[in-house]
Amino acid sequence: MTAVFSHGRLRLYLLKLLDDGPKHGYELIRLLEDRFLGLYAPSAGTIYPRLQRLEVEGLVTHTAAGGRKVYEITEAGRAELRQRAGELATLESDITASVEDLSALAGEIQTEVRGSVRDLKRELREAARQTRRTRWEPPPARTAGNGARTGAAESPLLAEFDQRLAAFTVEVGALVRAGRLTDTQLRTAIRLLDGALDGLRRLLR
Repeated sequence: MTAVFSHGRLRLYLLKLLDDGPKHGYELIRLLEDRFLGLYAPSAGTIYPRLQRLEVEGLVTHTAAGGRKVYEITEAGRAELRQRAGELATLESDITASVEDLSALAGEIQTEVRGSVRDLKRELREAARQTRRTRWEPPPARTAGNGARTGAAESPLLAEFDQRLAAFTVEVGALVRAGRLTDTQLRTAIRLLDGALDGLRRLLR
């Protein structure tokens, strides 16, 4: 759970969301994710125990609809919101600041990943050139029966390497741009790219 919701503040924010109208648990999760621009989303294991506690305290009730529990704030819950209006205003301000910080961090990580992908492409292109010169260097031209000199055809393996390289770089770029990656996933992706590059370097030594 993000630090902005420490010390029971998530409980207060759930009351605030329910004050806008009845909602089921996963709707509350999506609203919180939207509030944080997709950079944070609480788990069901975080939300439902707090809803149950609010219900025990008489601050919310629930009804069953379509196989789901729909939660609704009670008058006691609204009274608590009024009593803690100043704390709620501070919480909203803290959330705004947290979103700005998370957005800046996500931008830095995405820039780093894009830079790593570009570096990997450059290193792979260089590796391909080195491979052409070392492993699949064509044999010396030989003289045909009519005196003409002929050269060996390019290795099929080299053509396959080029195809795999192109497909790899395209797919990596698409995955990074299309996916909503967490900080942990982005760091893992960078380590994987670095590992692949190190492996190619060792192969070509």
